[in-house]
Amino acid sequence: MSKKSLPGTPKQEAIQAAALDLFSRYGLHGTSLDQVASLAGLSKSNLLYYFASKEELYIDLLSNLLDLWLAPLRAIGAEQDPAEAIAQYIRLKMINSRDHPQASRLFCLEMIQGAPLLKPALEGTLRELVDAKAGVVRAWVAAGRLQPVDPHHLFFSLWALTQHYADFSVQVQSITGRTLDDPAFFEQALASVQGLILRGIGVEAGELSGS
Repeated sequence: MSKKSLPGTPKQEAIQAAALDLFSRYGLHGTSLDQVASLAGLSKSNLLYYFASKEELYIDLLSNLLDLWLAPLRAIGAEQDPAEAIAQYIRLKMINSRDHPQASRLFCLEMIQGAPLLKPALEGTLRELVDAKAGVVRAWVAAGRLQPVDPHHLFFSLWALTQHYADFSVQVQSITGRTLDDPAFFEQALASVQGLILRGIGVEAGELSGS
């Protein structure tokens, strides 16, 4: 096992936390290894023991975060009730926006820049997973369990609505004076997003926002 792949070492976790903080605010090119090392409380040489370059650290961080980002999508199964599955997916995405806003903002920055380092994963892992889950949505539509909907555009809408609360948190707070850290506001936002999506695809949310 390589030094950089050692699981859960405190120094590695400190490096990744510092890198996420800086990369999510300033991007790859606006962040230096010296800044990451300083924020992590390490020397640059100690950081380089785990990661040979800034690009390697950035890609490692993005790969780990992609797994976090895709976990809710992987949980969708054809055997589930569509309303429950989609409502739960929205809940998990909203939780990610609340608990991991830096991760969402880092992906947003990477997409805006054309995803130069993440594009292979987007065209591979992400595309394969989305295509598989699109098949689940099409099966629900064919069975009359959803109104006709393009699965890809459904997922794009889900991502836009849920990740807005992380990527544009400053705007949300400026307008409402509240954030997802406020439990009542979280539940209000969750119910709103669930209602908009579920009514649009012909199913009812019911009491699912609290499920």
